[in-house]
Amino acid sequence: MLKSTSNPATIAEIPTTTIVLDVAGMKCAGCVSAVEKQLLAQPGVDSACVNLLTGVAAISLAPETSTPVELADKLTASGFPSQPRLVTDGGDRSDRLQQRQEKYAQESKQLLWQLITAGILLGLSAVGHLTQPNTHLHQHNYFALNNFWWHWGLATIAIAFPGRAILVDGWRSLWHGNPNMNTLVGLGIITSYTASVVALLLPNLGWECFFEEPVMIIGFITLGRTLEQQAKHRAATAFDRLLSLQPTFARLVSADPDRPQAVEIPVEQVKVGEYLRVLPGEKIPTDGLIRWGQTTIDESMITGESIPVFKQLGDVAIAGTVNQSSAISIEVTRTGDDTTLAQIIALVEAAQTRKAPVQKLADTVAGYFTYGVLAIAILTCLFWYFIGIDNPNLVPLASSLTPLKAAIAVMVVACPCALGLATPTAILVGTGIGAESGLLIKGGDVLEAVHQLDTVVFDKTGTLTQGKPQVTDIFTTDTILSTELLQLAAAAESVANHPLAVAIQQEAVRLDLNLPSVIDSYTEAGLGVYAQVLVTEAQLLGGASSTLSQGKYQVIVGNQHWLTARGMEISEDLLTAAENLMVAGKTVMYVAIAQEQPLTTAKIGIIGVTDKLRSDAVETVKQLQNMGLRVVLLTGDRKPVADVIAQELGITDIYAEVFPQDKARIVQSLQTNLTSDIPHRVAMIGDGINDAPALAQADLGIALNASTDVAIEVADIILMRDRLLDVVYSIELSRSTLTKIRQNLFWAAIYNLIGIPAAAGVLYWYGWGTMLSPSAAGAMMALSSVSVITNSLLLRWGRSAIAVD
Repeated sequence: MLKSTSNPATIAEIPTTTIVLDVAGMKCAGCVSAVEKQLLAQPGVDSACVNLLTGVAAISLAPETSTPVELADKLTASGFPSQPRLVTDGGDRSDRLQQRQEKYAQESKQLLWQLITAGILLGLSAVGHLTQPNTHLHQHNYFALNNFWWHWGLATIAIAFPGRAILVDGWRSLWHGNPNMNTLVGLGIITSYTASVVALLLPNLGWECFFEEPVMIIGFITLGRTLEQQAKHRAATAFDRLLSLQPTFARLVSADPDRPQAVEIPVEQVKVGEYLRVLPGEKIPTDGLIRWGQTTIDESMITGESIPVFKQLGDVAIAGTVNQSSAISIEVTRTGDDTTLAQIIALVEAAQTRKAPVQKLADTVAGYFTYGVLAIAILTCLFWYFIGIDNPNLVPLASSLTPLKAAIAVMVVACPCALGLATPTAILVGTGIGAESGLLIKGGDVLEAVHQLDTVVFDKTGTLTQGKPQVTDIFTTDTILSTELLQLAAAAESVANHPLAVAIQQEAVRLDLNLPSVIDSYTEAGLGVYAQVLVTEAQLLGGASSTLSQGKYQVIVGNQHWLTARGMEISEDLLTAAENLMVAGKTVMYVAIAQEQPLTTAKIGIIGVTDKLRSDAVETVKQLQNMGLRVVLLTGDRKPVADVIAQELGITDIYAEVFPQDKARIVQSLQTNLTSDIPHRVAMIGDGINDAPALAQADLGIALNASTDVAIEVADIILMRDRLLDVVYSIELSRSTLTKIRQNLFWAAIYNLIGIPAAAGVLYWYGWGTMLSPSAAGAMMALSSVSVITNSLLLRWGRSAIAVD
């Protein structure tokens, strides 16, 4: 569910689906507010989140109510041409990238010609203005550049050509009841032009002619929009690079490596289970497993790792990565929207429609901004007309058109566009940097959560450790051989896939043990596994010294608590051995084997397993603590094992012997601050299915690259590469991005808070001796939007522009 503007009239229990509309015609934050209001007024719309920068509306819609086409038609009728995205496969995304590039090229060409035309007109008007002794009409002034009919011609051409788009859009928005930035600028242009025409035609009125003002306003606005468009394009570069990774074709081959004939087909036609040939220098078409050949693959655009990765038989190949050294054949495992690349693109797209809470106030203000500015412009005009120009202290200013020029300056200087661009530009740049570096941040609300963090909780196994435990010790009594204990334990664990089970299975494979078949089994989360296995004569070990016989055996592999709860007694020797293993930081697994009931007669042994810390675990914890964050260790291991790991990491807050189902409860308890009314903000970092509830409970969930699909679904930040330090980098990047958002909103607000009063003549009224002209107001307005986007682009030169080395 998108965290966005919601319709309170919608019943929360009704299931919703998310649809996406491409919306054109939005010029400022006021347009965003108008589109969201229009969508929320439609039946069945639960929430709507609109991005000004990308022109995308993400809508949660109840079934059997409005259709995407109906919603698009409503927006189109309101002056915002829209169309639904009915297809979301890789081919559609490639088409959208091509359309965006073509649209950018077309708009760039149009803006360039408008800028050249406006620049020439501006230059001619400025020269004439500078050579004119004053702005009052002289009947016998025949010098062309000083002739007011000449200036009338320049202004008319400026309005008819480079200024036409501004006026048409402004009028259309006003007609539909959604006045925007172009409405304000257009009113300023038309008002100054009309007043000058009246002064030209009726010289006896004694009015000023200021035809240079509309020309300068159009020139500065066009220049600002050209710079703004280029900055927007640079901000979207990282995301466009992701889209460009998608292959367009695949070479379909037979599963038989001796039949190398390949047929090129569109990648959209590839099906799971088919075999594809990939030549050196080509992109991997889909996710798959290498079934023939070995090579190195550049995965830098997916994981951020700049060093190519060696791949061989059975390894995973990811769609969009580049095969570098040798031809390979892959078996397709995922296609279309199921590929890793498609999921990354979908996450980044979704992130761009999720707003930071700090943006909500800006959106609320923007919804009424244009109306407020129009009211201020009218009040400014009335003030100067009835009070200002008659003030004896303001005699040098005396001019019959001062009230009108002040009102025009107010309309032109106001900039709702900067407010609208403040958040989406920073999010687009920040998430783009993250995606390039293998850090997927799911949206603006995530950035706010990161900024408020004070506690970070780490799951141990597979997160702080490598997740590849190895068997180091086996202790048994005289009643069973150690290899027999391992053989039956591996058979029981063959039905499980958690890291400790895999370690036991791998040790059995290393010793070439023949495993009995499993007849029945069940797993108790956090405790262990119970299985019935059938031992045949071929599987007996040790010859005459074997302690086993043919037949069925009950096998329990788990922790001490599970065995003692079933009435089994563990010898002092085994307990001492287990204690020594735990003091050494090893995880102890108890194994009980019985051929008949009751289990109290079982033969018992222990298996010691160690899982090494990640090479960057200590540095990660240290940097998080230096950032002022409290770091907590969460593990199912016994307390002595947890203490050893925590001491090595420098962690003092430890929760040991935690069952998987209790992880979310502990996160919830950490969020509750018993000593203050202010709750703690907790991040949970994990990698498995049993971490998913805790990831969902936490204020911020971070999932590692090896995470399950469930964990990735509920996490807020996903780390694509297998590096724990990326936790630190993701927090730094999120904080830096939110800082940019706040800076942008601050400067957008300050600009309007200073610019509007200055245009209204407050500075002159208080003795500064100057007023902001309409043309200067236009230059300031153009600069405000460009400065917001440029400030967002500075993220790329900050510390959080994560290196991919």
